[in-house]
Amino acid sequence: MLPEPEPHGPLTKLIIAGVLLGLCVAIHAAGIVGLSRWLSARKDVDHQPYFRDLWLVVRITWVLIGLHLITILIWAVAYVELECLPDLSTAFYFSSITYTTVGYGDVVLPLHWRSISGAEALTGIFLAGLSTAFFFTFLSHVLQNRFRGRTR
Repeated sequence: MLPEPEPHGPLTKLIIAGVLLGLCVAIHAAGIVGLSRWLSARKDVDHQPYFRDLWLVVRITWVLIGLHLITILIWAVAYVELECLPDLSTAFYFSSITYTTVGYGDVVLPLHWRSISGAEALTGIFLAGLSTAFFFTFLSHVLQNRFRGRTR
């Protein structure tokens, strides 16, 4: 018995993966830029009491996690639309495991689509780094202003 021919060639898969990666990076970057502008517009960011700082950190964390969940959902919808996975629930589970690079292996893509899952893992690594850099920069700014305020 001959193997089933692939419905899409490697170039098509590369283009699909590239479009998904680009879309996810654009959405994530737009979210971070929006969050940065919101923080910059706040006059009280540098002079808040402890619990307000804590609440602000929680809200920023929620926004960043929300951006990651949107990205995971985009990949999941693509897997369903490409008929790689049977339903959105399974696709979201697979996508979250792939995006976070946990990779349990209990759900896998069909053999001829497995190459695009690496692009999702790369997207997850890159966007996790971008979120971490943003979060670190924000916290550094807040802490520097706190320390400056104590020495005055």
